[in-house]
Amino acid sequence: MLKDDIIDIVHGKIGFSRNEAAKVVELVFDTIKSKLVAGEDVNIVRFGKFRLRNKRKRMGRNPKTGKEYTITTRRVLTFKSSKKLKERL
Repeated sequence: MLKDDIIDIVHGKIGFSRNEAAKVVELVFDTIKSKLVAGEDVNIVRFGKFRLRNKRKRMGRNPKTGKEYTITTRRVLTFKSSKKLKERL
């Protein structure tokens, strides 16, 4: 599913113009992004939870050459679906 598909659904179901629907969808996505950048979790009831997690430094290996190297610490985005969503799937 693409963002345009979501905009079309909002346009069709709510009756906003396509331009207004695009602004609403953008606002929702921008809000989620800004909360994640600020380090906050985003919990959408009956859908799931977006969370930033810190991964520690670890050793990795190039499978082609066998050479070992250090994978630096980094932040990763995780998503855990809600119980209701899991039941529907």
